[in-house]
Amino acid sequence: MGMLCAVSFNRYGRLYYLDPGELRPAVGDRVLVPTDDGTEVAECVWAAQWVTEETDGFPRLAGLAGPEDLRRDETLRKRKAEAKVAAKRLIREHGLPMKVVAVDHVLDTTPGSSNGSRTTIYFTAPHRVDFRSLVRDLGATMHCRVELRQLSARDSARVQGGIGSCGRDLCCATFLNDFEPVTIRMAKDQELPLNPLRISGACGRLMCCLKYEHPLYADSGSYPSPGQRVETPDGLAKVVSRHPPSETVTVRQISDGTVNRCSLSEVCGSRQAYDSRS
Repeated sequence: MGMLCAVSFNRYGRLYYLDPGELRPAVGDRVLVPTDDGTEVAECVWAAQWVTEETDGFPRLAGLAGPEDLRRDETLRKRKAEAKVAAKRLIREHGLPMKVVAVDHVLDTTPGSSNGSRTTIYFTAPHRVDFRSLVRDLGATMHCRVELRQLSARDSARVQGGIGSCGRDLCCATFLNDFEPVTIRMAKDQELPLNPLRISGACGRLMCCLKYEHPLYADSGSYPSPGQRVETPDGLAKVVSRHPPSETVTVRQISDGTVNRCSLSEVCGSRQAYDSRS
């Protein structure tokens, strides 16, 4: 048992959980987070509180951000914006089929030197792109080392963020750490319409959430199949669809055609009794 707080580097971006240590940051406070490139400024979006999980493996806050840290963070954001504008302009000049998705910049910590500064530009493209001349022009324009990295459609959605069809922030941009394989078979097992507009996410690929409930449908061998006749408390009916998460089925009554939902125990138990009489 220990304390955890959550921070975000961008508004409505991914949450990162850290051990506050002796600090007690409040919501809205700017804090220092240790990264591979040194400490970076982030905003506390979830105040430190006690949790039941073990917190030994979580990184610890490096401290609260001071005026110098805030000035450095402002400079960093300004460099990122300038690099993004320069990259878009040079891409147009070179006529390359690339779209800039995000920019990352690491400031040089050595006084009077710019050799340690590095800019990483993330982009998407329909195919592999020869950007060697573009890198040279970007380095000459921004006076630092430049790296270009091509992202897949899913990684692009993760970096940019957005709102899914459910009305909430994209799973990949908030809490998903890895992309697990998602297949069209999962949509078929869940009896979802195989319309690409209905089962595709913001990235244009199959929605990651198709995997969330799939184990329930994969283990639904005890459910009557669609079209099967079952005995319900209201009489003989035909199964229309199954709902394993709620352990219910939708049926259409044979007598009057009305549609209602019954629990699995009602249709299964009654069906066994009905079969035994046949």
